[in-house]
Amino acid sequence: MVLEVAEHQPLLLIVEDLHWVDPTTLERLSLVVDQAPTTALCVLGTCRPEFQAPWGSRSCLTQLTLRHLTRPHVEQLIGQVSGGKTLPAEVMRHLVEKTDGVPLFVEELTKTVLESGLLIAGEGQYTLTGPVSAVAIPTTLQDSLMARLDRLVTAKGVAQLGATIGRQCFYELLHAVADLEDATLQHELRRLVDAEVLYQRGVPPQATYVFKHALIQDAAYQSLLKSTRQQYHRQIAQVLQAQFPDTAATQPELLAHHYTEAGLSAPAVGFWYQAGQHASQRSAHVEAVAYLTKGLDVLAALPETPERARHELALQIALGPVLMITRGHGGPDVERVYNRARVLCQQVEETAQVFPVLWGLWQFYLFRAEYQTSHELGQQLLSLAHSAQDPALLLMAHDALGTTLLFQGPLAASLTHFEEAIALYDPQQHRALAVLYAGEDLGVVCRGLAAFTLWFLGYPDQALARV
Repeated sequence: MVLEVAEHQPLLLIVEDLHWVDPTTLERLSLVVDQAPTTALCVLGTCRPEFQAPWGSRSCLTQLTLRHLTRPHVEQLIGQVSGGKTLPAEVMRHLVEKTDGVPLFVEELTKTVLESGLLIAGEGQYTLTGPVSAVAIPTTLQDSLMARLDRLVTAKGVAQLGATIGRQCFYELLHAVADLEDATLQHELRRLVDAEVLYQRGVPPQATYVFKHALIQDAAYQSLLKSTRQQYHRQIAQVLQAQFPDTAATQPELLAHHYTEAGLSAPAVGFWYQAGQHASQRSAHVEAVAYLTKGLDVLAALPETPERARHELALQIALGPVLMITRGHGGPDVERVYNRARVLCQQVEETAQVFPVLWGLWQFYLFRAEYQTSHELGQQLLSLAHSAQDPALLLMAHDALGTTLLFQGPLAASLTHFEEAIALYDPQQHRALAVLYAGEDLGVVCRGLAAFTLWFLGYPDQALARV
């Protein structure tokens, strides 16, 4: 869509804060950058120094490093904050020296001085009422941000709650979590907006609030006691789950995060699992690996019980396919995950989960060219599928044996298994298997491999029909 627009008119694409980009968006942006030299497209991305761009050094790319503001720019910014009124030279010198050209610190420290009572506003200028040293001037940006929050008194609590929700929070959630009357909450939010701690979009109850800067959110969040912070996270998670089911369904990672930070590992594990599954269904496989791995980390805090083992088994089985996609079918992580899942199956006597575990190991050994082992696993899969009389499992078992035999050489036997699988395949029933089994639609896979087999057997016309 971006390239299509650029075909008709010059296009400027601005992407802010690349240091927070998710893997899927970064992949999409990389595709755009690859095409940029051939189109009327200018991509402008902003990021912190720690961000490592994946597209390397190219002649069409220019990197600009933004240094701290020079003194004239600092003075210009101070003038904007002061409404164009001139500050005394002593105050101006103090602000320039203390802020070291950091834009947010310039804004914050200027506001601190203006609100301190040290200056009196006159016609086009401010005058001093006493020595600058009489005012406690914050020495760091963090101190300055905290001083501003402290001056807001009661509104500070609302800012802290909002910071716990995230960089952006919507009014309905704030109202549901905060122990405040509607009018009181709106009043405090208005104070935060007037103080430029928050920006507001829309009107309550449909309003959304965004922290002006991530550092302001961090300062508000870090000022909370650990116990209060956990309490807020617990309230937010419970309210999201009970009152905002759409958010819980579409952003399970949000609830997983809040439950984790609340120290409630049991519900957090369930939502990390849901987040991994949801990401996998959207082909956001890197995110899926991160969510499922986080679920396993949180799970480690729970006592060793059969219930914990069942949760770990579910997470390991979900993690296997996305590891295959992101790190390769024959990667050591894949073997480790499925071997651990196999042990867990034996521990909890979970026979229903044995099939996907053996299937994962079959894939691993197939891609490592250990065909005898993969053939033995394929036979175990077929035996399990016959015992269960499940068409989906039979479909997968025939695919496994057909593929292994194709690589081993018995082509006629391989084709028999592929034809069995094709006969069993139902697009409506079996398409969902792709999510659980490394993104492969087995109807497509079996037809494609059957075409190879037919070609090798000397039937090019049948091979073409199959493919």
